[in-house]
Amino acid sequence: MDILRFATAGSVDDGKSTLIGRLLYDSKAIFEDQLEAVERTSRDRGTEYTDLSLLTDGLRAEREQGITIDVAYRYFATPRRKFIIADTPGHIQYTRNMVTGASTADLAIILIDARKGVLEQSRRHAFLTSLLRVPHLVLAVNKMDLVDYSQERFEEIREEFTAFASKLNVSDLTFIPISALNGDNVVSRSENMPWYAGTSLLHHLENVHIASDRNLTDVRFPVQYVIRPQRATDPAFHDYRGYAGQVAGGVLKPGDEVVHLPSGLTTRIASIDTYDGPVEEAFPPMSVTLRFEDDLDISRGDMIARPNNQPRVAQELEAMVCWMADGTKLTPRSKLTIKHTTRTARALVRDLHYRLDINTLHRDEEATALGLNEIGRVSLRITQPLFVDDYARNRLTGGFILIDEATNGTVGAGMIIDSSR
Repeated sequence: MDILRFATAGSVDDGKSTLIGRLLYDSKAIFEDQLEAVERTSRDRGTEYTDLSLLTDGLRAEREQGITIDVAYRYFATPRRKFIIADTPGHIQYTRNMVTGASTADLAIILIDARKGVLEQSRRHAFLTSLLRVPHLVLAVNKMDLVDYSQERFEEIREEFTAFASKLNVSDLTFIPISALNGDNVVSRSENMPWYAGTSLLHHLENVHIASDRNLTDVRFPVQYVIRPQRATDPAFHDYRGYAGQVAGGVLKPGDEVVHLPSGLTTRIASIDTYDGPVEEAFPPMSVTLRFEDDLDISRGDMIARPNNQPRVAQELEAMVCWMADGTKLTPRSKLTIKHTTRTARALVRDLHYRLDINTLHRDEEATALGLNEIGRVSLRITQPLFVDDYARNRLTGGFILIDEATNGTVGAGMIIDSSR
C-alpha cells in the first residue's frame, strides 16, 4: 500500500484544521478518548457543535487563538492508501512553516472560503506550492453551506483561480466544492450539490496517481551510511560491506552498472538488501543497502549514478532560497553551512539577485537582504563539489537547507534552478 503525503494551505479561518478533523473523524481514524477531549473542549468554549479543528491544533496558543501556528502532522489510512497530512499555517508570518510542510508533499489542498473568494493569501500559497513543485493541486472551495451551495459562486471562484494558475507551473489542478463543518463532499458525495459531477475529496486522495511523479529515469543514490557488521559469530557477515541510503531517483537492479562519484569509478550492483531481505529492484522513496561487486572507497555524502546519466558536479549554484531565521538576515558575503542530500559543506552567498514579492510576483532587484519568510534568488559558492540536479527535475537532489554555523540551526531552504560546473 503506497503513501500519499499531502499538505493543506489557505487563508486564515478557511477551515484547514476543520477539514482534516472531518477527514479523520469520518474515516474513523481517531480514538474515543481523543474525540471525548475535543467534545469536552468544545463545550467549555461554548460552541454548539464538536469543533473538529481541535484534533490538529495541538499547541495551547493555537487553541486559544483559534489559528494554526506550527505544522501539524497527522496519519491515517483507508483500505486503499495510507496518508500523511501536513496542516500548515495560513498567516503570512508563518510562511516558513508552510514551506516546510509542503516541501515533501505529493499533493496540496488549498482551501478557499466560498464567501470571500480568492484572496491574496490564496494566491501566495498557490505560488509557493508551484515553486516547491508539488505535483498535484486541489482547490477545495469550503463553506459552501454559507452560500446556499451555489453553483454560480463555485464557478466564479473556479474561473478566477484558473486564470491565476495559468501564470504558475501547475500540471494537475482539481476543483471540489465542500463543507468541512458538515462533511459535504469530504468523505462521501453530498446530496446538497447535485450539480457537482466530480468525486468526493477522500475519493480523489485515494485515487490520484503519484507513482509517475517521482523521477524514475535518472538514477540517484546518495550514500548515507557504510554498513560493516564484521560479526564474528556469523561468518556470513564477516566480509559484508553495504552502502545504505534512500533512493532519490531512478530504478536500481542487481547487475546494473553504476558509477561512483566523486571518483568516477564504475562497478556493478551485486545485491540490494532491505530490513525484510534482498529485493530485485529499488526505486524512490525506498531505503535500501547496496552491495557492489568491487571494493571501492565509498563514504557518506558520495553519490551512485549511471555512467551515462550523471548529476552535475557543481560548486557554483543559482537557487531560490526561503529565509527562515528570525534574528539574522541573508546578505551577500554571508557564510553558511549547506546540507545537500547526505553531503555537508560550507557555502558563501556571492550575490542576491532579487527578492520576490510572493503576493504580486514582483522582483525587487534593489533588495540587499532577505529577512524572515522572504524568498529570493541567490548565487552560492560551495567549498566542495555537490552532485546536483535542477529542482524541477528532482526535488531531492535539487533541494538543500542552509545552516547557521554558530547556532547549528536551520536558517534557510533552497531550490536549485541552475548549476554550472
